[in-house]
Formats: sequence, structure tokens, C-alpha cells
Amino acid sequence: MATPADDWFGQAFSKAWRDKAEEIGRFNLAIFGKTGVGKSTLVNAIFGSEIAATGIGEPVTRAEHLYLHQSGTLGVLDTRGLEVGRDNDALIAELKDYLHGMRRKPLADQLHVAWYCVRAGDRRFEATEADFVRALHELGLPVILVLAQVPRSVTPDGAARVHPDAEALAASISELRLPIVDGLIHYTMALEDAFTGQAAYGLQELLDATFRGAPEGVAHAITAAQRIDFVRKRERAEKAIKAATGAATTAGASPIPFSDAAILVPLQIGMMASIAVTYGVPLERSTAASLAVTAAATTAGRSLVTNLIKFVPGAGTVVAAPISATVAGTFTYAMGQAWLRVCERLARGELGAVGGALDGESVRKVFLEEFKTQAVRRRLGS
Repeated sequence: MATPADDWFGQAFSKAWRDKAEEIGRFNLAIFGKTGVGKSTLVNAIFGSEIAATGIGEPVTRAEHLYLHQSGTLGVLDTRGLEVGRDNDALIAELKDYLHGMRRKPLADQLHVAWYCVRAGDRRFEATEADFVRALHELGLPVILVLAQVPRSVTPDGAARVHPDAEALAASISELRLPIVDGLIHYTMALEDAFTGQAAYGLQELLDATFRGAPEGVAHAITAAQRIDFVRKRERAEKAIKAATGAATTAGASPIPFSDAAILVPLQIGMMASIAVTYGVPLERSTAASLAVTAAATTAGRSLVTNLIKFVPGAGTVVAAPISATVAGTFTYAMGQAWLRVCERLARGELGAVGGALDGESVRKVFLEEFKTQAVRRRLGS
């Protein structure tokens, strides 16, 4: 049964999560290519299956040919009812009108990058497609050219080679010297095929190119939205932990004692919310997980305080403020690292559910094990 303290914490965490999500904003990707090229499959492979679900999205032009699908920190602009190559003029006219209106809006409401996708099996790139790519560039959209569904073989010595027909197609496109990001054409295979043994590949390279093409101001939103690069997620989360640890240490060293939750708890809730959003853990799931670890964090924190005081001569007298600073910093750091571990496992789908709900016991176990490890490591390193 939830206690008043649980209710308060849940509400505080939910507000912090929403505030952080609003601060991070949204990365908006436009994706173009002929029907059947596998656009949704590519988006799903990098950003998750929710965003490209059929039927999701609102029309953004009066002609209702451009649709923006929104999910958290990601927006995907797609076309419906018009075909690239056949209806270029209509598409570009609608895009021009849409982009003109967006440029008066905040960065999170603008389009940031366009993927133009070509299916390798088509074996040709038409002049109308090249014209469309040039038109996107003229509208101010960075364009990344993606060759989709490209078979690749790996030789016994580990060398990889894409299908010769795909190489020939890429070479013919390169000769056009199109205005694309880095001047590169990205080979991709979004899904593995267990029957043929074909592995998925090229997704990380496409994501890297997307970061390079997009404005710096949406880098955090891309990091939060994508589902394949956990190194980037961890780096962002570590920044939140470092900032919260520094602030907690400063607060602990002040005359206000460590037990004053009015100072430290908001810092820690903000840190946890930032990490949850960065890892793309939805609001309800991350709130439930945060409630599952709070009791464990309180118990572990008391033990941490007791152990740290043992190592400080004269504890409780003139060194009380430094003790508070040490405890505050160590506790916040260990809490952040433990919560990072929980969010990473949630994002990877490694923490199962019991009866359709979050498995709180597994969450607490992961949190406590990491908390204790990080607290000891931090104490010995200080």
C-alpha cells in the first residue's frame, strides 16, 4: 500500500520527469523514399517500434500529405498519398510551406535532418530522386542518403563486402555529387535474417551521421530517442550524476545538515528524472521503478552514513560539516550510478515484469547491488 511519502515522491518524480523531457525537447526526423523501401523498418530499428506504428501521426499541412508522428523525444515526418519522383513538385511545395512556418518556432518544433532512403534491390536511382534530394537541401534540410536492405557477406578472414549490385548503385549515385551529409552513402540492413544468416548492420553509422547532421541543440534529444547506442546514453547520464554530486557536496558542506531533505532530495529526484529520460524509460515505468528503489536507498543511506563516520576522527564535533559534504556527495553519486544501472536494464528490456507490472523486487536488487559497489568505490577513491 502506498504511503503519503510514496505519493509525494511519485508526484515529485513525475513532475521532474516532465520538466526534464521538456528541457531536452524533441528531435524531428523527416524520412523520404519510394514506397516499400523499408523506411519504417529503419526507424524502428534505431528508435524503437512505437514511433512508426501504422495510424499514428497528425497531418501538418492543409493538403494532409505530410504527417508528423510524435513519441517523447522523437518526431518523424512521413508522407502519405504522394510518391517521391512522381509528385515531387507537390511534396516540395508542402514541405516549403511547412518549413517556413516552423522556422518561427522553437528548435524542438523544427525539422532537423532528412533521411532519403533507396532500396538496394531496385538497382537504380532516378533523376527525379536526385532532384528531390537537391530540393531538400535547398530548403535547408541536411540530407543523409541511406541505401536500405543491402545484403552483405563476411569472408573467413572477417572482411565484409556488400553485394556488387549495391556497390554499383552507390557508385552511380556518388557520381551525381549530391549535397548530402559528409558526402557519404550509408549501407544498411535494418533486420537480421536468421534463415539466411544475414546480420543487421550499418545502424550505428547511420545514427552517427544523424548526430553530425543535426543541430547541436538536439543532440540530447537524439540520445534519449535512439535505442542502439548505450555508450552515448551513459555519457549523458554521467553528466547528470556529476552535476548532482557536485551540488549535493556543496549543500552538505554548508551549515544546513545532511538530513535536510529540502536541499538534497530535489537534487536527487532531478538527477534520477534526467537519467530516466535519457534512457528513454517512459514516465509511468520510471516512476514505478523510482518508488521501488526509494526505500532501499533510504536503508542503504543510513548504513553508508554510519560507515563513513567511522573513518572520520572527531566525528560529530568540529568536522561535522565536512562529514556532511562527504556523505552527501557519496550518497548522491552512488544513488545516481545505481539508478543509471536500473534505467539501462529497463531500456534493454532486461528487467522482466510480474503479472504485467514492474518487477519491483528485481529493480531493488539491481539498485542495491550497484549502490553498495559504487559507495565503496567512491569512499576508497576519496
